[in-house]
Amino acid sequence: MRFFMTLLLIGSIEARGAEWRVGAAAVDVTPALGTPMAGYYSPRGAESVHDPLFAKAIVVENEGRKIALVSLDLITTTRDLVVEARKEIERLSHIQSESVMISATHTHTGPVVASATARDVALGGSNELATRFRAELPARIAEAVRRADDRLVPAKIWAARGSESSIAFNRRYHMKDGTVGWNPGKLNPNVLKPAGTIDPEVPFVYCESLDRKPIAIYINYAVHLDNVGGTSFSADMPYTLSRMIAEFKGKDLISVFTAGCCGDVNHINTNWREVQHGHENAVRMGVILAGSVLSAWPELEAIEPARIDARSVTVELATSPIEPGDLDRARAVLAAIESKRKPAPSFLETVKAYKVMDVNDRSGKPLEVEVQTIALGEKLAFVSLPGEIFVELGLAVKQDSPFPYTIIAELANGSIGYIPSRRAYPQGNYEVVSARCAQGSGEVLVDAAVRLLKESNLKVKREAK
Repeated sequence: MRFFMTLLLIGSIEARGAEWRVGAAAVDVTPALGTPMAGYYSPRGAESVHDPLFAKAIVVENEGRKIALVSLDLITTTRDLVVEARKEIERLSHIQSESVMISATHTHTGPVVASATARDVALGGSNELATRFRAELPARIAEAVRRADDRLVPAKIWAARGSESSIAFNRRYHMKDGTVGWNPGKLNPNVLKPAGTIDPEVPFVYCESLDRKPIAIYINYAVHLDNVGGTSFSADMPYTLSRMIAEFKGKDLISVFTAGCCGDVNHINTNWREVQHGHENAVRMGVILAGSVLSAWPELEAIEPARIDARSVTVELATSPIEPGDLDRARAVLAAIESKRKPAPSFLETVKAYKVMDVNDRSGKPLEVEVQTIALGEKLAFVSLPGEIFVELGLAVKQDSPFPYTIIAELANGSIGYIPSRRAYPQGNYEVVSARCAQGSGEVLVDAAVRLLKESNLKVKREAK
């Protein structure tokens, strides 16, 4: 597997005597009712709004250099969306594209983000309401950044990490028959043990003005946001998380949530008999996660004003191989779905059919993705990864990062879907069947991220002397 790098470096800044300036804002991006919803393999339209969806932005400045961290209450980001939004942000706020990180929370109760993939088309991505939403979205994202930029004030930044292991579970299991199962159900007697781990870390960054007024909090956690289901728009668990933190710090605080590496992690405790679904479970998780953040609040460590360094690399990833006959079978499966023939194709047959169509459309061209890092001094760095990343890949980045606080946002700056670890490919099942990228792609991304982090850390240290 080969990759090429186009390194984009943001200029140096002398940190001595500097200060942080921070602003934050949220813009409602909730689509019209009737807009097709994302998250599953059958179409459904939104019938109501449980809670609004937002584009949330934090802008940080040090001696004229700015970065923007954006989180969207959406299932994913697409590369063309990010490119368009960055252009509009640069026009409105003069923040360079390479200094803007845009990620999605992965809520399964948001709209389809229209793209050319076979699955998005089947879910209604070409619907008039979906295309209108998609067309208006870059401007709304840019507006959130513009408002945040307009609100820049001298500020202090702190970072800390909580720990929470009771609401996240690896959803892949070794089964007694020697296979690896996926979401095997509650109290399944055939489960042997989990096939992977979780990341219990809850890193967060808190910003407030010099007169102690809250500005923003950025919270990251690795768990799938798929509690709610149904046909009501909802941000899922982050809705409650934001409310709980606001109870502590005030309603003016902008709470930004991003998804950590949770491609194989969800909220289902297979050893607990109770149903874990709906807004009730989203509330439960939000309260627990807020508790983890507030428990760690006394451990907040000051991030002193320092150099801002943003780096980006373009990586080429080989596509998943298509075997002889796969394309014909995929076409037959999708035709059966469209005609509603009985018996209907199985779930994994459907998943594979959409994957095969998307890979075939690339005609052998590799997937081009972005890995980005943004460092605030020597202690804090943000990393973007372009898909639903297996948790062990995220842990590998953190393990080798020179930054004490390394926060990874998946589904950022575009997405190519599931990115399993190398060892998961022979195990098979849903995420591997769905993956558009070839075995080893995740490790290539880890190497790219760690390389950028180390280069950034060395640069920051040299300039701090």
